[in-house]
Amino acid sequence: MRNLSRLGAVGAVLAALSLPAGLAHATPGGPGITAKVIARATVGDRDYILREITIPPGQGTGWHYHDGTLYGYVKRGTLSHFDATCAPDGVYPAGSPIQEPAGADHVHIGKNLGSTDVVLEVLYVLPHGAPFSEDAPNPGCAFE
Repeated sequence: MRNLSRLGAVGAVLAALSLPAGLAHATPGGPGITAKVIARATVGDRDYILREITIPPGQGTGWHYHDGTLYGYVKRGTLSHFDATCAPDGVYPAGSPIQEPAGADHVHIGKNLGSTDVVLEVLYVLPHGAPFSEDAPNPGCAFE
């Protein structure tokens, strides 16, 4: 029952997020990566922020983690995802959902190893006022 109420709350937030919001631009990782805020809402002590992120071929997000859970959808391209053991923990082609858990024990990097842009739609569910991500050092992987 708890999951049903959580899904209902997420549904209500998604409905609220369908209202237009001012656009903001940020560069979340390597050269050429762009992100724009599509919508945002605060419910209680949580911020719900919908962003579209574009990662050009050969670029990556940099090592990071999040203070809240992320729910994403790959609109275009293929995202390669690596965890702190340097192992791939997912390859997500267009049409795939992706979820990233919260916490410093979930350091990861997303990379575009393909020849076309990766375009993601990402819903951030963060503690109120938290940044989109927290930078983390490379955990010793031969790649960045």
